[in-house]
Amino acid sequence: MKKYSEYDSRKLLEKYKIPIPEGILAKNGQDAVLAANKVGYPCIMKIISPDILHKSDVGGVVINILNETQARDAFLKIISSAKKQKPDAKIDGVLIEKIVIGKECIVGASRDPQFGSILMFGLGGIFVEVLKDVTFRLIPIEKKDAHDMIREIKAYPILEGIRGEPPVDISAIEKTLLKVSKMVQKEKITELDINPLIVNKDGVICADCRMIFE
Repeated sequence: MKKYSEYDSRKLLEKYKIPIPEGILAKNGQDAVLAANKVGYPCIMKIISPDILHKSDVGGVVINILNETQARDAFLKIISSAKKQKPDAKIDGVLIEKIVIGKECIVGASRDPQFGSILMFGLGGIFVEVLKDVTFRLIPIEKKDAHDMIREIKAYPILEGIRGEPPVDISAIEKTLLKVSKMVQKEKITELDINPLIVNKDGVICADCRMIFE
């Protein structure tokens, strides 16, 4: 079994033309400051380790960084917390990304021993954790499957736009589901979690991802 950290996953997402935010991996505090200045403020910083799949659980995420001082402090805080919580974890560095605004969705994949690879889609946040508002299809999917998956979730009206909010780019979500289906099949991925997939009127951005291969 091989695990890909978020940073490793970015290369495969780029191969399949799945949009990702600009991101730079920093190895020390000064690199973090330079990276934050380049991607722009506000930015987010995240621990990168193949051994840490749930970054928030180890204090490995700091959001809404607004200046150089905060960037340097956040880097030190993230590394210190990760080492304390997971002393045996291999730490590759800290990823600095520009914050992207939009609705949070989740795209996942897993392999069932009987049915094969399965694709999941839903809204992120409480819609996944509490309401379990997700839908599934066997991989590979067709364009109609992608179309139907999005519209099957109870929270679909949120994507259409409510209370004066603009609708998100539904077509971009459909294309992303098709790309993920192809990627899972071609690359022999046994488990995938894109969470969140940020969606807005301009398209989609994969803001976090992890992958496990056979």
